[in-house]
Amino acid sequence: MKAFVLTKYGGPEATELRELPRPRPAQGEVLVRVHAAGLNPVDFKTREGKLKIIYRYALPTVLGNDVAGVVEECGAGATRFAKGDRVFARMPKDSMGAFAEYAVLPEDLLARMPSSVDFVTAAAVPLAGLTALQALRDELNLRNGSRVFIPAGAGGVGTFAIQLAKWLGAEVTTTASPRGKALVERLGADVVIDYTSQRFEDHVHDMDGVFDLLGGETLKTSFRVVKRGGKVVSIAGMPEPETARKDLGRGPLLTMLFWFASRGLRAEARKHGVSYRYLFMHPSGTELAELAQLIEQKKLEPIIDRVFLFAEIGEAIAYLEAGHAKGKVVVRMREE
Repeated sequence: MKAFVLTKYGGPEATELRELPRPRPAQGEVLVRVHAAGLNPVDFKTREGKLKIIYRYALPTVLGNDVAGVVEECGAGATRFAKGDRVFARMPKDSMGAFAEYAVLPEDLLARMPSSVDFVTAAAVPLAGLTALQALRDELNLRNGSRVFIPAGAGGVGTFAIQLAKWLGAEVTTTASPRGKALVERLGADVVIDYTSQRFEDHVHDMDGVFDLLGGETLKTSFRVVKRGGKVVSIAGMPEPETARKDLGRGPLLTMLFWFASRGLRAEARKHGVSYRYLFMHPSGTELAELAQLIEQKKLEPIIDRVFLFAEIGEAIAYLEAGHAKGKVVVRMREE
């Protein structure tokens, strides 16, 4: 099979298309014939070696985290799916493998695709959709009447986050450029701040929570716009001790490292009377099935910015890395 392989850590030169043996499903695993794969910032961050402290992949390894395709073969004990089922999933964090013509993964990470969408649309959902769901429902505990600030609402995670926050009953404030304003308003944003001409901290206050997608100065400033007792959840800042324990299941060494690295952010949060949490999402076939149901009910719309062919995957990653995508970038492996 053809696969997009990480050979070393570095820039684009660290990856290449290769011919590899087709994987075989082990106990409890399913082999998927991949039709489309979604791209995420974690793909180029992995290539650059920024996650080496957390995940130590044996190189060379196949990149890619979001997969949509058809069940080709089920391993022993894998009984939830049958050959020919249309499925999608967030690949296991410790193995990846979506950027290939075939991928193997545990059956409990898979869900049946919504019948109303194609493979490209389904491939856009898993990582970004699950991240938004877990951050907003499980960490920020949004409910009817909650007020949430989601900077960068027109991006891959942001487009899911706005819709899921509205589904949970929250009032949503976001930032967007003039080019992205119409999109985030269509998705349900109640207040849109033009970040090219306005400072959000001049207009946002008394939020119940913030879902930070940008990190840096945006994250530091976000502590000021949350009311006391509120919470800031980030996927772009610095991991903190709970990240190591809860999300990664690691011991005291990584917990202490994250405690030290995040001490400035946690101190800033305490100064404003709020809590800070960095989220590493977890793959879940059960939660992905919930998202599939919302898509079927027309309550959640995956937003696709651009689709590339598999032979163009290097260009696709470069396009995503440039940071201007509105919605998701997807690679099509084969025609439907």
